[in-house]
Amino acid sequence: MIEIINVCKSYDEPVLENINFIIENGSIFGLIGINGAGKTTFLNMISGVMGVDSGEILYDGMHVYENIDVKKDIFFLPDEPFYTMNTTPLNLVNTYKVFYKIDIEAYYKYLKLFKLPIDSSMYNFSKGMKRQVFVSLALAIKPKYLFLDETFDGLDPLARLTLKRELIKLVEEKNTTVVISSHSLRELADICDSYGIINKHDVLSYGNLDELMYKYHKYTMAFDRILEEKDFDFPIVKFNRENKIISIVTTLDYEEMKDKVSLLDPIDLEESPLDFEEEFMIEVKNQGVERWGSIF
Repeated sequence: MIEIINVCKSYDEPVLENINFIIENGSIFGLIGINGAGKTTFLNMISGVMGVDSGEILYDGMHVYENIDVKKDIFFLPDEPFYTMNTTPLNLVNTYKVFYKIDIEAYYKYLKLFKLPIDSSMYNFSKGMKRQVFVSLALAIKPKYLFLDETFDGLDPLARLTLKRELIKLVEEKNTTVVISSHSLRELADICDSYGIINKHDVLSYGNLDELMYKYHKYTMAFDRILEEKDFDFPIVKFNRENKIISIVTTLDYEEMKDKVSLLDPIDLEESPLDFEEEFMIEVKNQGVERWGSIF
């Protein structure tokens, strides 16, 4: 288990303030935030590359910074990993095998899966191809902790699906803990089982995706007259009206909702499904934040 406790980090200005997360072993944790929110700084700190100004980052009770015993189990793939003009997928492993045990057979398998030329200079590769090489390396290392910074960016749709499938397989087979940062919610909604949202230096929301999916309920009602939001005597998260048809998002379940609106005598009451993106946007707006259109 990774515990992030009251972590703060500043440069000239605060970057992260009082960050608190718990990331369970064998989970895929999605770190969501717009560009500049502090995601890369967060990943640098939890991987032990960078120290914290205050607070603690613990791996099963042990500090990570300057702790070789913990860091040997971590593989951090940054947004722009280092390579030279002479680096090829074939010789890349020579650099990393000094620090990690690499399943070479698996590495070649992933390179083939992504259809990458193994003996060509990576200097001439596209951004997506470079990412696929390093992703192949990360998967072949099979670390206990795998941290990925904006890794889906630059990948084509097929490569994204392949990466998601292989990450899930890695978690299932090796109990790897994965943390993925992204500015795009769509990239994470179908793979992560928990999430954390960073906004304006601190944690906006954090928890289990399944719990978020069942937090809000959307209802559509028809009436024989026009009603306004003030006519409904219960907390409303979102209200829309088109003539005599009203759509409401609330935390009430169906039986509670049915009881609450019975006095208003609706002609019809139906619960409509909310997809994850709707749930997420409602959660964000419900906490007073309006700057999140770009994550979709």
